[in-house]
Amino acid sequence: MKNAEYAAEERCPMACPGDAQSCQNKSEEDIPKSSPFDFVIKQFQGKRSSSGKRKEQPSAIQKFFSGFDFGKSEGKERQETEETLKNNCRADDQSEKENLPVEDESSQLISEAESPSGEQRFNQFMQKLGKKPNSKNLDLNNCALSAADVTELASLLPFLPELEEISLSWNGCVGGTLKTLTAQLHHVNLLKVLRLNNCRLSAEDVTSLGEAFEIVPQLEELDLSWNSNIGGKLSLLTKKLRKGCKIKLLKITDCNLTAKDGESLAEILNVLPNLEVLDLSINKHIGCSMKVIAQDLKNVPGLKELNLHMCGLKQDSLQGLDAALQHLTALRKLDISCNKEIGGGFKDSTAHLASLKNLEVLDLHQCCVTEEDVAVLSQVIPLLSSLRELNLSWNKNIGVSSDPLLGRLRFLPKLKSVAISNCGLGEESFSALAEAALHLPELEILDLSWNKCVGGNLKLLLGALKLATEIQVLRLSSCNLVAEDLALLTLLAHDGHLARLRKLDLSYNNNISDEGWMVFCQGLAALKELSELDVSLRPSSCSACGTWFSELLAALTKLPALAELGMQRWVLSESQRKQLEGFNQDNKRNIRFDC
Repeated sequence: MKNAEYAAEERCPMACPGDAQSCQNKSEEDIPKSSPFDFVIKQFQGKRSSSGKRKEQPSAIQKFFSGFDFGKSEGKERQETEETLKNNCRADDQSEKENLPVEDESSQLISEAESPSGEQRFNQFMQKLGKKPNSKNLDLNNCALSAADVTELASLLPFLPELEEISLSWNGCVGGTLKTLTAQLHHVNLLKVLRLNNCRLSAEDVTSLGEAFEIVPQLEELDLSWNSNIGGKLSLLTKKLRKGCKIKLLKITDCNLTAKDGESLAEILNVLPNLEVLDLSINKHIGCSMKVIAQDLKNVPGLKELNLHMCGLKQDSLQGLDAALQHLTALRKLDISCNKEIGGGFKDSTAHLASLKNLEVLDLHQCCVTEEDVAVLSQVIPLLSSLRELNLSWNKNIGVSSDPLLGRLRFLPKLKSVAISNCGLGEESFSALAEAALHLPELEILDLSWNKCVGGNLKLLLGALKLATEIQVLRLSSCNLVAEDLALLTLLAHDGHLARLRKLDLSYNNNISDEGWMVFCQGLAALKELSELDVSLRPSSCSACGTWFSELLAALTKLPALAELGMQRWVLSESQRKQLEGFNQDNKRNIRFDC
C-alpha cells in the first residue's frame, strides 16, 4: 500500500497523501482547466524522483515562455500542458521501475553476507563429527558417516583446493554413495592420498573411482583394503588407469580378489612405473594368477614392499616370484607368510632371493618349510646383509633341522627383530641361537614363545641379553619357564641390562611357583620403562593369586610407564580384588588390568 500511495503522490504532486487513491481514479479529462500561470506555480513546487533526488528541470519562466505563445488559442495551451504532465508521469514511472531491482539486489547482498562461507561450512561440518578442520588432510576414519554426510562432504570439496589427503576408512555408509564424492574430485586435483578401507564399496563405487583417476593426476596412495565386494570387479578400476599414473602405494588387502582380478592387476603394472608398495595380502584365490603377476613385476623396478601374506601361493607361484626378484633390486620388504602350500618349494626357488641386497624385512612365518627348505635358507638368509627383521615363526622344522640356520644369524649384525615362535627348538638349536645372539648388538625384539626348551635354559641367553642394550620387547609366552628363569630376569634388571625393556610377555607359564613370582615382583621396579606386562595363565587353567600380589601392586607404583597388565585366569581374593579396583584411583594411574 505504501508503494501505491507513493506512486500516486508522484503522479499527482499537488494531492495530499490521503487523496492518493482518488487521484489514481481520475482520468485525464477530469483535470481542471488551468491558465498558463497555474502551470508556472506547479512547476515551482517541483517534483521528487523515485530515488529521492530532485530532477533537473527547466526554470519556471523558461517553461512558461517556451510553452506559451500569445498567438495560440487557449485549447492549444491546454493540450500542451496535458502532454507535459503525461511525459513527466511516464519518466517517474520508469525511474521507479529502475529503482526496484536495486533494492532487491541490496537485499540479496545482505542475505549473502549473513550466510556462512565455504570455510565456515567446512569448519561446522568437521566440528559436528568431532574432528579438527584441516584444509590439507581430511581424516574422517571411523566417524559413522551417513549417506547425507557424504553428500555434504562432496559439496564442500570446491572450498578445499589445497586438499592432499582424504581418509574415509571404516565408514560403511560410504559404500553406494562414492559417485557423489568422485564427481567433485576435480576441485581437489592436488589429492595425493585416498583411503577407503572397509567402506563396503559396491561395483558402482569401483567404476566411479576408476573414472575419477583422470581428474586426480597427482594421486600417489590408494588403499581399498577390506572391501570384499571388489572381488571379481577389479577390472572396473584397473582399466581406467593410464600411462603416467603416479601411484606409489596400492593396497587391496582382504578384498576377495579372484584369479581374474590377479590378471587384471598384472595388466596395469606397466602403467605404474612409480609403484613402491603393493599389498595384496589375505586374498586366498589370487595365488592361481601369481605366475602372471610375477611376470609383470619387472615393470615396477622401484618396488620396495611386496606383501603376499595369505595369498594362496603354491610351489609354482614361488618359482615365478623368485624369477621376478631379479628385477626388484630395490625391494626392502618381502612378506610371503601364511602360505602353507609353498613348503618344499624353496629348494628350487631361492636363486634370486640372495641378490636382494637392500632387503630389510623378510617374513616367512607359517610357511610349512621342510628340512630341505631349511638347508637352502641356511645358505641364502645369511647373505641378506641389510636384513633388520626376520620372522621364521610357526615353522617347526626350523628347530629340528640339523642345518645351522639359527647359528648363521651371526652374519646379520643389523638384525633388530628376530621372531622364532613355535619353531620346535631343541636344546641344540636354542644354544646355537643364543650364541648367534651374542653378535646381534642392535637387537630390539626377541620372540621365543611356544618353545618349551627355553624353560630352565634361559641362562643360555644370559650373555646375549647383557650385550643387547637396545632390547625393548621380550616374548617368552608358553616357554615352560620356572622360578630359576624369573630369578635370572630379575638379576638382569637389577644390573641395568634390561633398562629399555617396554614389553615383557611371560604368559602361559603355569609351572612358575609362588616363590618365583615373589622374587620377580620384588625386582620388577627396576624395569623403569616397562609399559606392558602379561603374566596370564593358560586358557584351560586357573590358580589362586598368592601373596606376591601385594608385591606386584607395590612395584606398579614405581613403574610410571606401565599401562597394561595381563592377569587372566588368576583368581583374586575379595581383598585383592578391592585393592586392584582402587589402585588407579589411589595412585592416580590409568592402568588397564586384564583379569
